[in-house]
Amino acid sequence: MELYLPIAELPMNVFMLLGMGAAVGFLSGMFGVGGGFLLTPLLIFSGIPPAVAVATVSSQIVASSASGTLAYIRKKTIDVKLGGFLLVSGMIGSGIGVWVFGLLRAVGQLDLVIALSYVTFLSTVGALMLTEALRAIAAQRAGKPLPVGRPAARGWMQRLPLRVRFPRSKLAISAIPVVVLGVAIGFLGALLGIGGGFIMVPALIYILKVPTSIVIGTTLMQTLGTMAFATIMQASTNQTVDAVLGLCLMVGGVIGAQFGAQVGQRLRGETLRALLGLLVLSVGVRFAVDLVVMPKELYSITHSSGAGL
Repeated sequence: MELYLPIAELPMNVFMLLGMGAAVGFLSGMFGVGGGFLLTPLLIFSGIPPAVAVATVSSQIVASSASGTLAYIRKKTIDVKLGGFLLVSGMIGSGIGVWVFGLLRAVGQLDLVIALSYVTFLSTVGALMLTEALRAIAAQRAGKPLPVGRPAARGWMQRLPLRVRFPRSKLAISAIPVVVLGVAIGFLGALLGIGGGFIMVPALIYILKVPTSIVIGTTLMQTLGTMAFATIMQASTNQTVDAVLGLCLMVGGVIGAQFGAQVGQRLRGETLRALLGLLVLSVGVRFAVDLVVMPKELYSITHSSGAGL
């Protein structure tokens, strides 16, 4: 049963779309990540234009983070003030990302930049995660588990100006690193179609020293607002959000996440990190292979517009 995607301008099997959404939802539920950095490459590998894949995954991330945000609001484990700083700065970063997205698309370099970014980003993150997890597993088997430590006190941040108090997180830190983090995550989210939770969470814990109980809910709040803004901007500015594709992915993702959460609870933390690192590294390698392997069609026809053309 094929379904025509109006923005992607191609027919796709509806069960394959539901399956992709379910697969990424399963992985998201098992590993506790948003899944945007996995879903975007999967759509690209399936033939969806990169511009449409990035923009549409943003809408899927909005749906998946909305329910989580509501749950953490009920638990009162969100630092609204900190989340507000991250949200506003994230929207600025998203605006810049959408502008760069449109600029790269206009000059015909968007696909290459997305592929190179994913190769660098996923390969680095995947290799680091896999190495850390394997070291932890080896140390545990040898009877010498690695100590779980945090970096030294944030001395350099204590000297920065514009200090702000965040009572809910019991912090008094400069607003500068908070804003920089929000802008960076917003930019990456708009340009690459990732929620950024797997970057935001460790950054809040290990750099800003936000209590772990507050981190996840605050991150979800920032992700929800930032990606909603990015989706609106992509739809109005670049017209690359495919609502039909997004709906199929949302339905499949909700179903898959329920099963993934059940499996994830049965695995050890080190095993989960190793599997996730291997998965992320594999996607990065796949992008690298696609960049160097000769395509089946050496030439493609594109439409250009302009005065006198």
